[in-house]
Amino acid sequence: MREDEKSRRSGEVGDLLDTVKAYATQETVGPIKGGAKATVLGLAGVFFLGFGIIILQVALLRLLQTETTAFHGDLMSVVPYLIVFVVDLVGIAIALWLIKRGGTNRNEQQSSALSPAPGSAASPNGTRPSA
Repeated sequence: MREDEKSRRSGEVGDLLDTVKAYATQETVGPIKGGAKATVLGLAGVFFLGFGIIILQVALLRLLQTETTAFHGDLMSVVPYLIVFVVDLVGIAIALWLIKRGGTNRNEQQSSALSPAPGSAASPNGTRPSA
């Protein structure tokens, strides 16, 4: 009887360890793989977006230098560079404004979607009763 009980308990402990290992693998390795994939895709997107923006900046600069005759002269050759610089600053300002604006709107939408409107009762399944 002693041997049978020991083997049963060792089998239970083995099952418990297998379950803990499977759970730990599921909860750590899976999210790390998903996060790594998202990080790689994000970095690739940043690289190609940055490269494209640089190409557009050089294209604008060359357009201003070669296709216009307004910027020929001693100090006038600096003007196309200043124009591209100002366009870049405006683009950065717009991007920062959109980031700031988008973050607050997203948070407001999430919090309003999670909580019911004041004065309305929500049913246990999360839906509002119809009037």
